Formats: sequence, C-alpha cells, structure tokens
Amino acid sequence: MTTHPVTPAKGFVQAATFLLVAAGLVFCTASVGLGQAAQQKPLPVPASSPDTTTPHRTRLILRDGSYQIVMSYRVVGNVVRYISAERGGEEEEVPASLVDFAATRRWEQEHAAASGDNASPTQAPPIDPELLKEEADRAALTPEVAKDLRLPEEYDTLILDTFHGTPELVPLPQTNSDLNRNTAHNLLRAVINPLAAAHQIITLKGERSYVQVHVAQPVLYLRVGDESVAPTAGAPFTVDTHGVTSAIKNGPGGGSSQSRYVIVRADVRTDERVIASFQINLLGSGHLQQDVVETTTEVLPGGHWMKITPTQPLDFGEYALMEVISDNAVNLSVWDFGVHPVAPENRDVIKPEPRRPATLERRANR
Repeated sequence: MTTHPVTPAKGFVQAATFLLVAAGLVFCTASVGLGQAAQQKPLPVPASSPDTTTPHRTRLILRDGSYQIVMSYRVVGNVVRYISAERGGEEEEVPASLVDFAATRRWEQEHAAASGDNASPTQAPPIDPELLKEEADRAALTPEVAKDLRLPEEYDTLILDTFHGTPELVPLPQTNSDLNRNTAHNLLRAVINPLAAAHQIITLKGERSYVQVHVAQPVLYLRVGDESVAPTAGAPFTVDTHGVTSAIKNGPGGGSSQSRYVIVRADVRTDERVIASFQINLLGSGHLQQDVVETTTEVLPGGHWMKITPTQPLDFGEYALMEVISDNAVNLSVWDFGVHPVAPENRDVIKPEPRRPATLERRANR
C-alpha cells in the first residue's frame, strides 16, 4: 500500500475548516440562548414614557385645547395611535406634533390621584365620574330609538317608520300655510275659538305629503331645548275666529315640553289638503273629535328630544302634526305626512348602523 504524506498546507486548511465549523456552532447556541432570555425577560417600559399607556379611560389632549377620550395610546414614529373610547374601540391615529403630552400626563395624574390609586391590581380601574357624565351627555344628543338606529344631530324633527321590516328614521320637514318647508322649528301662531265649530285654518298644496310612512302608529321625535339654534318664527298670523279676539299674546316658544301635540287628519281635495280647527278644550277629556288623534309626549333623558306617540292607530290617509301652544292658540306651521303601507321607500332615510367589532391588525413600525 502506498501512503501519501499530508503536506503542511493541506493540514493547515483542514484545521482552519474545523475551527470555523466549531465557532459557528458556538455562535448559533449563544444566539438561541439570548433569544430565549429576551423572550423570558422583556425590557420594562419607563412609566414616564409617552410611548404607551395601559388600557383605561383617559384624555389625549391636543395642542389646540381639544381632546379625545381614549382607552390607550402609543407613539409610533411621528404619529400617535389610540384606541377610541367613543367609537367602539376603533384604532385611530393623529400626528404626534398635534398632541400635548405634558398636558395629557398632567390631566391623567390629577384624575388618578382624585379617583385613588389604592385599588387592587386585579380590579378594573375606576372610571372618572366626569368622563361618565360627558359620555352620557354626548349619547343624549343622539339617543338610540331602535337597535343600532340613533337620532342624528343635523335634523330637528324625524318620524320613525318601518320599511320591509327595517326601522328607518325619515326627516320630517315643517310646512306652513305659504308652503315654505323647513327642517328647523318654525312658529306661526293663530288664535282659535275653543267653542266654535270646525273651520278651515290651513291649506297645504298637493294631494299627498312628501313623506309617506308604512306603519299605522308611527313615532315622531322633535328636538327641544336647543338654545343654540336661532329662532325662525314668522310674524304672528291671525285668522277668522268667529267673533273671538284675534290678539295674540306671547306664550311659550315652539318645541317646548309645555306645548301639546295632536295629529289631525287632512281633508284631501283637488290638488290640496285642508286642515280644520278643533276644540282645544276637549283635549284630554276623553271626548273623541272627528279627524283628531291625541298623542302622548315624553322628553328623552338629557332633555334634547321629545318623543311623540299617537294614542291610537292611524287609518290610511294624509295627516299633520300640530302644536297646541295654549288653550286658544295653535301653531300654523305643521309637520305633514301620509300613512300608506304600499308607498315606495322615502328618500334620505337614516338606517341602522350596526357597530363593527374592533379588529386591530398588527402593523410594522414605520
């Protein structure tokens, strides 16, 4: 057998290869160990850092003085991402340059001290009463009248209808005798002799109202107590009162809970609908009056909206909601609508909007 001696160069190459493989194994083992250690012992986040907060209701205050009610927030690059406490836990973001972190931390420290920090770590943090009141006030501006259906802020009068099994809110414009339509409250007074026979007081153009509901007992909602809206009342208007004085004294303003409301059936004629007077003194006495349906009223929590419900179902036809201002005065600006189950769907309706559950996705840091 012939043997080949190992040259020094070849031996050097084999030794170097062995050392490199051994070093690689040591490095991999160390990396795995470090990764496990990092997973077991995460680095703590300083309590004073604005990068993150534990979930609880607080205010994220902006530099312009406004704020958002949030459950938590964190700084990601040049934006602040927060979980909104007002919009069902949706994740939103705002540029970090707009956030006043000092004011945010100061407000949180003051209210944390006021609510007490001695609660058990296993208990949920207490909710600040001021935040609860603010959330209740905001909810009262747009109360829920059916499942996932809320009254909007941009309308003053709406009627609750049901079309093909779905509840809908229909904006109900107000119409006065000279046919000016307005969604705000308009006051046009007229004196009526409470003892006189019925006579024509309002004539509405057209044989059908712009709004047609599909249920026999619709519910109406009228905004009340909104002093931020400038009055749109017209000049006092007088009609023939059969010998009774037509002097009109200033009474409670329209849209007040002090007013009474009735639904009057319109007399449909050629190209017009006629609303007749009625005996105000008989309202609430149990005496039925032809073409007059009394209502019950309820001011919703918060005092922003009044719920008006007819005391009996309405037959097919055309109607008007009238405001009774006093014992001998009514508002000639009415809210007219029709009841026709087979009418097409109304325009500009407000439909239920189910809340979507919050689905937060993991995003890469920017």
